[in-house]
Amino acid sequence: MKDGVLNGAPFSYFNIVSSNPPMISLSFQRSSGKQKDTVRNIIESKQFVVHIVDEQNVKKINKTAANLPPEQSEIELATLTPVESVKVSVPGIKEAKIRMECSLEHSLELGGTDTPGCELIIGRVVQFHIENDIYENGRIDPRGLAAVSRLAGNNYAKIGEIFEIARPK
Repeated sequence: MKDGVLNGAPFSYFNIVSSNPPMISLSFQRSSGKQKDTVRNIIESKQFVVHIVDEQNVKKINKTAANLPPEQSEIELATLTPVESVKVSVPGIKEAKIRMECSLEHSLELGGTDTPGCELIIGRVVQFHIENDIYENGRIDPRGLAAVSRLAGNNYAKIGEIFEIARPK
């Protein structure tokens, strides 16, 4: 969030970096060598919130991919509901079943030939928000979450068949 404008952007994925302390990573590709608003806001504020996209909110989240000027909010465009965070100043999105409040741990400029091609962001999760209905015995119910993954272009995927394989001892 910058100057009272709440920025939002859909991502194909994030990765777990560490469980203790909990950390995640995101990579932001530059467009014509320029940083995107989202990464610029993270680097300036040192805070951000990551949400899990699910089958119920994917259409609205997709609207946040609109190429808006910095003074316009993708969250407002998508008619998503901002909700106050507990440990960071950046609001979250109420419609997400899972959200992670993060503080910036590291940012690295990577790739490119004359200028960096992307930024790698590593954030420490300082607060988890998980809907009670999908959390039991320390585990998240993948069917209840109904997570959606962005593939490439306009393609998305739902979680398919879930199966179990015993881990070797």
